[in-house]
Amino acid sequence: MLGKRIIPCLDVRDGRVVKGQRFKDHVDVGDIEELALRYVEQGADELVFYDIAASADNRTVDTEWIRRLSRLINIPFCVAGGIHSIEIAEKILNAGADKLSINSPALHRPSLIDELALTFGRQCIVIGIDSLFETDDWYVWAQTGRTETMRTSHRLTRDWIAEVQDRGAGEVVLNCMGQDGVRRGYDLEQMKTFRALCKVPLIASGGAGSSADFVDVFREAKVDGALAAGVFHRQELTVARVKTELMCAGIPVRPPDLKGKGEDENEYKIKF
Repeated sequence: MLGKRIIPCLDVRDGRVVKGQRFKDHVDVGDIEELALRYVEQGADELVFYDIAASADNRTVDTEWIRRLSRLINIPFCVAGGIHSIEIAEKILNAGADKLSINSPALHRPSLIDELALTFGRQCIVIGIDSLFETDDWYVWAQTGRTETMRTSHRLTRDWIAEVQDRGAGEVVLNCMGQDGVRRGYDLEQMKTFRALCKVPLIASGGAGSSADFVDVFREAKVDGALAAGVFHRQELTVARVKTELMCAGIPVRPPDLKGKGEDENEYKIKF
């Protein structure tokens, strides 16, 4: 059985990592490279970097910090931010990113997904979906990097998940906007609903506040990975602690390597 992935998410704005709540009130939480190295040492399976304002500002992600990261870390990482053409995607991959995550540009021009999958292979094409319940169902939102640009796309989340898979998405990150940053757990109802529709790897995002939240989303929603930000940035949890709790719960993960990482190994010993 493939191990479940724990994926720290780093929202980037103006060259720094920031964190907000429900896509608002972002505050600076640290340096890109410093935080990335911390999570590599804790045993993260991969990292995701979102330049959250790139699409809203009509620009693309800065490749300079991607180059620096590619020389520093030895695990896969995914980059998002204003990727609206083959040329931009190529620059980001050539700078060292392993995957591309597309959100608003794909909503604006869905054929972009087909083009990227055909050019680079669907294995590196991730579709990020910001989803919010509105009156009767879940809908996809766009341009969520800035409060003043956020808007509904009027697309049903279920329809968009089906379409992006047909067009060549290799993975879907489902960010449940109502849970973002509130630390009350992942939106299990939404995750279970769309797990049934998603035939490619599905990554849960939005709401992690404890190790139990990770256990619940893997056990109940059967997702392939869980993404979290604030709970790691504030050091309320480490990746190693989460993985140990998952192992104790019988959920398969790649064990954290704690040697030389500054962790108290006794704290994380597993007892059966």
